[in-house]
Amino acid sequence: MRHPLDTLDWPIPTERLLLRRATPDDLDATWAFWKLPATHEWLTVATENYDDYRERFLREERLVDLLIIELDGRVIGDLALMIQDAWAQHEVAEQAKGVQAELGWTLDPAYGGKGYATEAVRALIDIAFKRLGLRRLHAECFYDNKASWRLMERVGMRREQHTVRDSLHRTKGWLDGLSYALLAEEWPTHE
Repeated sequence: MRHPLDTLDWPIPTERLLLRRATPDDLDATWAFWKLPATHEWLTVATENYDDYRERFLREERLVDLLIIELDGRVIGDLALMIQDAWAQHEVAEQAKGVQAELGWTLDPAYGGKGYATEAVRALIDIAFKRLGLRRLHAECFYDNKASWRLMERVGMRREQHTVRDSLHRTKGWLDGLSYALLAEEWPTHE
């Protein structure tokens, strides 16, 4: 079955950036910032060495959801759009297939504080709602990852849940977690 991202014309430009589908050739460029301690601290999967990262990166199920953020031809980050089915009762389950997505992002810390992540995530939201017709987007992070939840708020996502010490961090122990979401009908104000 064809992935919904395959139906779009890539690359997609923003004001300063270029978003495109990830390819195996992006392995080294993404490893350059994924391995950094400032980035590595908040990633869901700790990839300790290049060989482990290569194996994980090259999995088809990883590449299919991954987009690359370029600035003047240089890879400065990546985005994930993991399309999912919504929860539904059995009788209407078909209508809930592939209607929402989880968002994710990783930005090279050297490019932080310049609005690139905000610009890229806004473009991703626009793609999800206006080009793919999704109805709902969500993202999660540790409460301690302030850069991530502040980004969610900057792009207009709504905090839906603050859980108390339900999220286990590999070095920090049990931390609070946050969930944010945005509906398609809430997005037009961000055109």
